[in-house]
Amino acid sequence: MTVHGSVAPGFEPVRDAFADVLADARGGASFSVVRDSTAVVDLWGGLADPASAVPWRDDTLCVLFSGTKGVVATVVAALDVLDPDAPVRDLWPEFTADATIGQVLAHTAGLPYVDGEHDMLDNGACAALLAAQAPLWTAGTRVAYHALTYGHLVAELLRRATGRSVGTLVREVLAAPFGLDLHLGTPESLDGRTARLQRAPGYAISTFLDDPERRKIVERMYAGLLDSDERMNSAAYRRAELAAGSATGTALSMARLYDHLACGHIAAPDALARATRTWSEGVDAVNDRPLRFGLGYELQDPIGTYGPTTRSAGAFGHSGAGGGRHGAWPQESLGFSFVTNELRSENADGRADSLLAALDASL
Repeated sequence: MTVHGSVAPGFEPVRDAFADVLADARGGASFSVVRDSTAVVDLWGGLADPASAVPWRDDTLCVLFSGTKGVVATVVAALDVLDPDAPVRDLWPEFTADATIGQVLAHTAGLPYVDGEHDMLDNGACAALLAAQAPLWTAGTRVAYHALTYGHLVAELLRRATGRSVGTLVREVLAAPFGLDLHLGTPESLDGRTARLQRAPGYAISTFLDDPERRKIVERMYAGLLDSDERMNSAAYRRAELAAGSATGTALSMARLYDHLACGHIAAPDALARATRTWSEGVDAVNDRPLRFGLGYELQDPIGTYGPTTRSAGAFGHSGAGGGRHGAWPQESLGFSFVTNELRSENADGRADSLLAALDASL
């Protein structure tokens, strides 16, 4: 497949690595790097809709899945209205678990799934169920990825703190002022620019996990989202303001977002420093994957999610289901984003790793 876009002089190894990604692709992808407000890499190619052979273009939007969490973490840091040390019930009196806001943001609250019948697209109803739910463990004692419930919880906290929905906040705090093509609650007018998602053969989630009992917890956590092409490609999913996973965006806008953060343009320095220090780490109590979290951001971990350690010390961002990877290398003053509509299992996907290695070699 043809590689479109451009790279600055010296970044040719990234273009070569991206060409290798496309050569093995069934769908499409884009990769962007923005350094000190300048796009030094902006590449795209492949198919936005493999079934109808629609090509991936420079303005193709793609569902970010959990890359959304990093966008929402940025809203939290920019507004700085949620005290991580405060009990959740100070802001949300109906919330019964003994957890702090920081424990919710750092995935240690012990509420990784909604217990009982629910519609995952209904933030308010899911938040109400979670408020009455007993946690699986004492908050703060274990870390486990809250794949969807992170979004229901944080959306409700932001609503109570600001009076606005999380999608409105993404638009007003990030997209509009910084000119970013990012959307949480994607309008119908943008459906024609949105890539169709597809799973690679054998796609599976939680590939670090072998325990069959905890596998049942994972199935409850994801509520059937990632095993249904119909659901993850539905307009209803894109319209929902799911702070855990339904935003759409371009790689260039995500790279610009993280470049702005790395350069101190969005959040106050003390707020960003607080959000990107370690608030939880360890092996996921459900998924068996090594984790390290700030306040909503993933941080560099023992398996090198955010690239070669020589460049990625202090890295933060958030990955997304199927291969998306978005973040900042603060010491290099840059942001990067890899976006794809071809979902691959983590243990069979080296695309973002190869691109970050090539970026490291180019600097």
